[in-house]
Amino acid sequence: MKNFIWIALVSIPLMFACKAKQEVVKTANDMMQEKNKDLMSKSGMEKKMADIVYPTTKKMDHVDTYHGVDVPDPYRWLEDDRSDETADWVKAQNEVTFGFLDKISFKNNIKDRLKNLLDYERISAPFKEGKYEYFYKNDGLQDHSVVYRTPIDKPDMEATVFMDPNTFSKDGTTGLRGMFFTEDGSMLAYMITEGGSDWRKIMVMNTEDGKMIGDTIKDVKFSGLSWKGNEGYYYSSYDKIKDKSALSAKTQVHKLYYHKLGTPQTDDQLIFGGETQPNRYVGGFVTEDQNYLVVSAAQNTSGNQLYIKDLKAANSEFLLVEGDYFSRTGYVDNIGSKFYFSTNVDAPNYRVVTTDAKTPTKANWTDLIPETENVLSANTGGGKIFASYLVDAKTQVKQYDMAGTLEREISLPGIGSASGFGAKREDKDFYYSFTSFTYPSTIFKYDIASGESKLYRKTDIDFDPDMFETKQVFYTSKDGTKVPMFITHKRGLEMNGKNPTYLYAYGGFNVSLTPRFSAARLVWLENGGIYAQPNLRGGGEYGEKWHLAGTKMNKQNVFDDFIAAAEYLKTNNYTSSDYLAIAGASNGGLLVGATICQEPDIAKVALPAVGVMDMLKYHKFTSGAGWAADYGTADDSPEMFEYLRNYSPVHALTSGTHYPATMVTTGDHDDRVVPAHSFKFAATLQEMHKGENPVLIRVQTKAGHGSVSTSQVIDLQSDIYAFCWENMGVNPFKE
Repeated sequence: MKNFIWIALVSIPLMFACKAKQEVVKTANDMMQEKNKDLMSKSGMEKKMADIVYPTTKKMDHVDTYHGVDVPDPYRWLEDDRSDETADWVKAQNEVTFGFLDKISFKNNIKDRLKNLLDYERISAPFKEGKYEYFYKNDGLQDHSVVYRTPIDKPDMEATVFMDPNTFSKDGTTGLRGMFFTEDGSMLAYMITEGGSDWRKIMVMNTEDGKMIGDTIKDVKFSGLSWKGNEGYYYSSYDKIKDKSALSAKTQVHKLYYHKLGTPQTDDQLIFGGETQPNRYVGGFVTEDQNYLVVSAAQNTSGNQLYIKDLKAANSEFLLVEGDYFSRTGYVDNIGSKFYFSTNVDAPNYRVVTTDAKTPTKANWTDLIPETENVLSANTGGGKIFASYLVDAKTQVKQYDMAGTLEREISLPGIGSASGFGAKREDKDFYYSFTSFTYPSTIFKYDIASGESKLYRKTDIDFDPDMFETKQVFYTSKDGTKVPMFITHKRGLEMNGKNPTYLYAYGGFNVSLTPRFSAARLVWLENGGIYAQPNLRGGGEYGEKWHLAGTKMNKQNVFDDFIAAAEYLKTNNYTSSDYLAIAGASNGGLLVGATICQEPDIAKVALPAVGVMDMLKYHKFTSGAGWAADYGTADDSPEMFEYLRNYSPVHALTSGTHYPATMVTTGDHDDRVVPAHSFKFAATLQEMHKGENPVLIRVQTKAGHGSVSTSQVIDLQSDIYAFCWENMGVNPFKE
């Protein structure tokens, strides 16, 4: 699918105002902070929970009622991200957290090594637009990658800087989030994010002289962008938030607009969506021949309706291609009125079908590339179809002609993840990237006619890949399901049950975790750590059946798969509970939170990041209602409410339980999974936990659903590894 924006959780604080006025006891907080400064001066493993004085988190007498059942919500006031009281609470929590982290003796060693490992030149696969070939390059520790270009007719000319996002803000918290060129490459519309928010601004520039064109378009969210000629473009957004928090207020009705250059944003034409066509997510894309507009309309992050509109015919109507909100159908290409779609309708692992633009519905589809046992995604370039398959979470790519005849399987460098198999119709070649856990992203140039791949650029980084090994194992979950898992570690590492192990997973929203290289992960691996990545149900690794097996009242399967992965690692002596850290972000943060509620002894360390922690109210914030297809909601039925409450991390914690050393992480500008989820979970955990393990929350300022800049990544990852090793009683830098 091209240029549509799918909002998963990878890839949710003001919703209810508190009636009672809340008072901040600043004198108590001041005393607590002074005491912590003294306590944090202690060294080593003395920095235990017994030494930490957590901020006093006030409780309120608020109760919500679901299907006749009263559910207390004592920390509801933390949902208000605009209040001074919430800001004071965050400040106090960060005082405690950074007081603990900054006293870890080897944290600076980790940070220095991270800087050293990340200080290498990183270059993206080039792409062609108009007269130029563009690429992104980061010299090493730059907060943002710089956009360079070279003339296509002068390939040996030294590349010049086209755009440098490092100049957007002094502190690096404003970033580039998308570049969209006109078909002839003469103009560029680009989006920026400020402070990590999902809200964007759009600017347009002339690519020859760099001059800005027209006004800045503001308040854009969950949007792609597609030009119609050189006169204007399509983009999507919601109405501007008024009288509520722009970071947490519910966003429901998405709208596709057309903006004509030189006109004010207030004159933008509504093309699709709005109150007469209510959808939570709407995206529009103009075909390469500029003759059709393709529109995707969705209520949930999984599934969409698809429409096409003939732009050649005046006053043409939108024609429905597929109307099932719970299936996925996407545009692949078109030759004249012949359209190619990828769909999982009657094909859970996807197939490619063709149809005519005048009669595009399912009854008129013809199979071109049938469904197989492996999940398919399709793209085109140079008049060919490139079918990328997931084979046990690893990439396999096959090339077909436009009639569906297999021409070849493309030879890849090894077992890993390949991306970039697409180009414009007239292109003769393109670039693709290949990576794996110990194989840095490497760029190859592919000749479409011959099928030959040539090395274009190899990453030069300070590590020896031969020192490490990766294996894929299959373990058995609670109900007998076989689940794959990748395990990476140093060659020859002794399996003695004492290896620090970082178990990371996601398990939701049809998202597939595939092998990827991370320079930051090398710090963990080269110091004797193990990295394990299971492919849990709920993901997309084995198609829609695998996805659905981890949704709604099947969600427990995801937690069972994760718990079974941990048990496999222990049973096979990779590690033990005292040396295991479990981690996940967003939906994966929910995974970690729910897991420690069900199995408090599973690991020594828990790292829930930007997690969905209040499963009874998640659909009340921002775009959370769109996740209901995966989760269900507490409003659906008494049964669904009880199911959610039983695993909801905020509600499933129990008093007097010894939980793992936990560091909750979030960003103050996260408007996808609002930080209130993490705030309420951390407050509840600090109330319920009994034992020496520290339970902390780290709130990154000017960051959203993930770090914005390289410096933020280094700071966060240093803190995470330091927290893990410290609580495992391991100093990897001890001489």
